Amino acid sequence: MNMEFYRKLPIPMEIKEQFPLSEAGRKRRDETIEEMKNIFSGKSDRFLLIIGPCSADREDSVMEYISRLRRVQEKVADKIMIVPRIYTNKPRTTGDGYKGMLHQPDPNADPDLLKGLIAIRKLHMRALEELEFGCADEMLYPENHRYLSDIITYVAVGARSVENQLHRLTASGLDVPVGMKNPTSGDLTVMMNSITAAQHSHVFLYRGWEAKSQGNPYAHAILRGYVNKHGQSMPNYHYEDLIGLSETYAASGLANPAAIVDTNHSNSGKKYLEQVRIAKEILHSCRHSKDVRALVKGLMIESYLEDGAQKIGCDDVYGKSITDPCLGWEKTEQLIFDIADKL
Repeated sequence: MNMEFYRKLPIPMEIKEQFPLSEAGRKRRDETIEEMKNIFSGKSDRFLLIIGPCSADREDSVMEYISRLRRVQEKVADKIMIVPRIYTNKPRTTGDGYKGMLHQPDPNADPDLLKGLIAIRKLHMRALEELEFGCADEMLYPENHRYLSDIITYVAVGARSVENQLHRLTASGLDVPVGMKNPTSGDLTVMMNSITAAQHSHVFLYRGWEAKSQGNPYAHAILRGYVNKHGQSMPNYHYEDLIGLSETYAASGLANPAAIVDTNHSNSGKKYLEQVRIAKEILHSCRHSKDVRALVKGLMIESYLEDGAQKIGCDDVYGKSITDPCLGWEKTEQLIFDIADKL
C-alpha cells in the first residue's frame, strides 16, 4: 500500500474507559434521545433546531456558544427543542483543507488523531454534563462513531457520504435519529434509498466484527439543496419541494416520515445571511399546509458567535467560523425567538 502507518490508535472501549461519561450524563442523553424520537414520530409537536458552527474548531468558543444556547432554550422550551451542532469531522470537496477537530484539535498545528479523539470526546461530554445538551455530529467515518456512541444524540450523514453502503448500514444500527442528506446532485431517489437502507436490518462487517443491525426507524431526510450540471447552487426548500417530498414519503411505506431542512449550503448558495429568510419561508409553508408541517420536524442552521468566516491563521477572531460562513450570535438569538413566535 502507498501509505505510512504512524501508530495504532486506542480502540473506542479504551478511550471510553479513560474518559467515562457520568451517570447524570447518561441519563440526560437518554432523555434527549427520547424527546427527539417523540418529535420524529409525531408524538410531540415541538420544533427541532439543530444549530451551531459549521465546524467545532476550538473548545472554549464552542462551549461559550452552547452556553448561550442553553439560556435561549429555557425561554422557548415549550415550542422548540435545540440540539447544538458539534461537528468535529469535516468532509472536504477536494480532500484538502481543515478536516475538523478530530484531525486537528489545534487548527494551526499538524494533524494529531490521538489528541483529536480525546478532544472531541471531551467537548461532547462537557456539553452534555455541564450544559445538559445532547449534541449532533456528522458521521464522516462510520468506524469512528463508536468513540462517541455513548454521548451524541443525533447523527447526520452528509451529501457526499449518503450513497456509501457502510454509512447506510451503520446508520441502521444506531440508537439515535439519523438524518440522511440529499446528495450534491439533488437526486432525491438516492436520499430515499439511503433512508430505506437505514431503516432495515442488515448483516455486515463493522470494525472487524460480523455485525447485525436492528434497523433505525428514525432515519429521515435532510434537504440541503443541490448543485446543477453548471455548478450552480439550487434550492430544494420551497413549498413545492416539501409537498413533493411529502408525497414521495406517502408512497414509500417508510416509518416516521420526516424531514429536516438545512438553511445553508446549496439552499442558501452559502450566502449565510439568507438563512433567516429561508427559515421564515419554511415556517410559512408549514402554516400553509398541514402535510408540510407534519413532514418538516425542524431546521438545521449554521451559526456561531460572530458573523461570517475567516481563514485559518489570518485574523484569528474568537468565535468566527474557519470553514463555511455562519450567522453571528445576535442574528441567531433573534431568529430563534422569531421562529418560536411563528410556531
